[in-house]
Amino acid sequence: MKNLKVLCFTITLFIINFSFAQLSDLARIEYTILPAGESNIQYSRVRALFNYPIKLKKEGTYLFLGVDYSTVSLNMRETPSFGKEELNDFQLLDINIAYTTPLKNDWRLGVRFTPGFSSNLTANDLNLEDVILSGDVIFIKDKKESKDVKKPWRLVLGVSYSGNRGYPFPLPFISYYRKFHSKWSYNLGVPKTNLQYHASIKHRFKLYTELDGFTSNLQRGVLINNSTVAKSINMSLLLSGLQYEFHITNNIQFYARTSYVLSNSVNLRDKNKDDIVGLDSSNPLYLRTGIRFKI
Repeated sequence: MKNLKVLCFTITLFIINFSFAQLSDLARIEYTILPAGESNIQYSRVRALFNYPIKLKKEGTYLFLGVDYSTVSLNMRETPSFGKEELNDFQLLDINIAYTTPLKNDWRLGVRFTPGFSSNLTANDLNLEDVILSGDVIFIKDKKESKDVKKPWRLVLGVSYSGNRGYPFPLPFISYYRKFHSKWSYNLGVPKTNLQYHASIKHRFKLYTELDGFTSNLQRGVLINNSTVAKSINMSLLLSGLQYEFHITNNIQFYARTSYVLSNSVNLRDKNKDDIVGLDSSNPLYLRTGIRFKI
């Protein structure tokens, strides 16, 4: 039963980075912080991504090329029994290569391949253990508002694979969006569930529950209790909170969110991806702000 719960949580966590959904963002930059509070750890992340759409000959068919780069900082106020200098700064980079084309009956196919790396880079160069391969295949049915569709909706079905996940097989993805009122809409599924209030064309508020986190290779490893070597670090967050969005134009959006951390764990893992030690991570508050340029 315990292993089943871990598997379910891992499924929801790692497909949060389901990058085909991110491809609606042509550019984005954001800053996230978890203040230390009474916890030993303060977490911050700066993230920037850019995607370039290339229109192909077939109508409605596009190739996307992009990059998604993050720097992550973990600051520990107390000194643990092992060397914390290996756990301060991390860099994550994904190269997005995606293809989308319309199908019959209002369906659309999306395929993404993402090579990248995630590492603390203490050795100042990369090795094969830093490399991560990910990919997705999804099918989208999108009914936008029109004379015949008064309540627009969108269904997404697919599978996702990530080398970060720790499981050598694809995992399912499902999401259902519906605007059921002129000022209200919702999204049900994994990795995101939310209820959105469209106050006006420019102002929106969103109540949401979702997961966040990161996994990174530890190049030189961290010796624990003079016996076991930690080879990676994993941070898993379950969040619930409020997001405010200001639509500067139809395509440019500023957003700010504050969240309560329902569940937070930071674990060092061995070469088999098994948790070997947990770090103090009782941060209750999660803050993020950013700006995005959307299709």
